[in-house]
Amino acid sequence: MKKNTTLALMLAILLPLTGYWLVKYYSKDAVHMPNHYFYDSVGEKSVRGKKVPDTNWHQVKNISFTNQLGKKVCLDDLKGKIIVLDFFFTHCPTICPGMARAMKKLQKSFEQNPEIVQFISISVDPEHDSVPQLRKFADKLNINHDTWWFVTGDKKEIYDFAFNEIKASIADTNIDTAFIHTENIFLLDSNRVVRGWYNGFDTVKQARLVMDIPTIMLERDKKSPSILREFIPYLPVIFIGIGLTILAMNLLNRNKSKQNADTNI
Repeated sequence: MKKNTTLALMLAILLPLTGYWLVKYYSKDAVHMPNHYFYDSVGEKSVRGKKVPDTNWHQVKNISFTNQLGKKVCLDDLKGKIIVLDFFFTHCPTICPGMARAMKKLQKSFEQNPEIVQFISISVDPEHDSVPQLRKFADKLNINHDTWWFVTGDKKEIYDFAFNEIKASIADTNIDTAFIHTENIFLLDSNRVVRGWYNGFDTVKQARLVMDIPTIMLERDKKSPSILREFIPYLPVIFIGIGLTILAMNLLNRNKSKQNADTNI
C-alpha cells in the first residue's frame, strides 16, 4: 500500500510538470511570427537584473511623398498601421499591371478593416508620373484612395529609400540599381521594421502575406510584456497543486471504498 501511495505521489507530481514543460516547449513556436530583417546594431537589455544581448532592428526612416490626390503624405502619418508597399511606374508594360492586381487583391482582403493596413505604390519614375497620371492609373483599378496611395516624389530620395531603408537590392539581387524593377511586395510592421517580402506573382506567397499581417498584429510592445508571460514561473506550482489535489481525491476515494467494503463484510 505504501509503495503504491509513493508511486501515485510521484506520478501526481511528475505528470503535471512533464505536461507543463511539453506545452511550454511546443507552444513557444505555435504562432510563427514573420522574421525581422536588417539590424542597425546589437546592444544589451536588462532581463530580471541581468544584461543580455539585444538586437536593434532597422527602422525604416520617414519619407514624404505626394499621392494620387495631390496630397502631401509621409510614413509618420501612418503611426500604428502596418505598411504593404511595392515599386512601380505607370507606363510599365510588363510586371507593374500584374503587381497592381496583386496589391488590389490584398487591399480587398482588408477592406473591412481599413485602419489596419496602408498600401503604398511608389513610383520609380517620378519625372513622368505626375499626380494626374497617378490618379488616372489608380482610378482604372477602382481602389480605395484612402488606404492605397500611389505616390511620387524626389527621385534621389525614393531610390535612397528603396536601397538603404527597404533594402530592395538584398531582397531581389537581380534588381537594377539604375532603375528599380522588382516583383516583390514588402511588409513593414507598425514600427516600420521590414518583416518580409513576397513575390507578387506567387499566389502562395501572397496568401502567406495575408496571414502574416494579422500575425504581427499579435505582437506586443517590449515595454508592455504580456501578463501571462509574467505568470509562467508560477505555473509549475499550480500544476503540482493540481497533481496533489488529484492524489488526495484518489486516496479519499480509495479509503471510502475500503470503508464501504468493511461495512459490507
